[in-house]
Amino acid sequence: MTKRLGIIGAGKVGTTLGRLALAAGWEVRIAASGRQPLQDLIVETMLPGARLLPEAAVVADSDVIVLAVPLSKVRELDLDALSDKVVVDAMNHWYPVDGNLDGLTEGGSSSDWVAALNPRMRLVKSLNHLGYHDMETDARPVGHAERRGVAVASDDPGANDIVAGLLNDLGFDPVELPAAVGVHLQGDGPVFGRWVDAPGLRSAIASATER
Repeated sequence: MTKRLGIIGAGKVGTTLGRLALAAGWEVRIAASGRQPLQDLIVETMLPGARLLPEAAVVADSDVIVLAVPLSKVRELDLDALSDKVVVDAMNHWYPVDGNLDGLTEGGSSSDWVAALNPRMRLVKSLNHLGYHDMETDARPVGHAERRGVAVASDDPGANDIVAGLLNDLGFDPVELPAAVGVHLQGDGPVFGRWVDAPGLRSAIASATER
């Protein structure tokens, strides 16, 4: 597989992931949600080496696509174009930003809601349980004793493996999990915003699912 990462969303999460991917040797294409003055210059400054492209071009020319927009904006994307694509859901539901979303149940996984918008996406929930600042400060090379564990939650084994490879390149130990545990990666979950290594993440999720 070639290493072409597409990122939809040029905010703090998207640009941080882009920098890590570029440093790891991935090609990065990024689409911003809405045009802003000097956007080309902003992306060129924050992500030298990345390509700022329209959403359709990012989707068409990437091996893995990360959704890094506010959850309430995801229905504004061309989700049909993501059919059969490996898609990373790095989003969270923040009520002050997103408000109520029709069909999103309290206590459920927001990724289930996203998946229902287009069941043909090969959707993987990942990177949503750590902040953008942690992504950059906690990345470590393979074999480092202080490597952070990051979840990869999907029922598509092939998609899980591809995203696990991306995370490994970015500087994290991937922990592959079923989609059903995705709810435990969210804001009130046991690993959200908390540094854990891979064994610690597995243990925390196992304890949460037993309750």
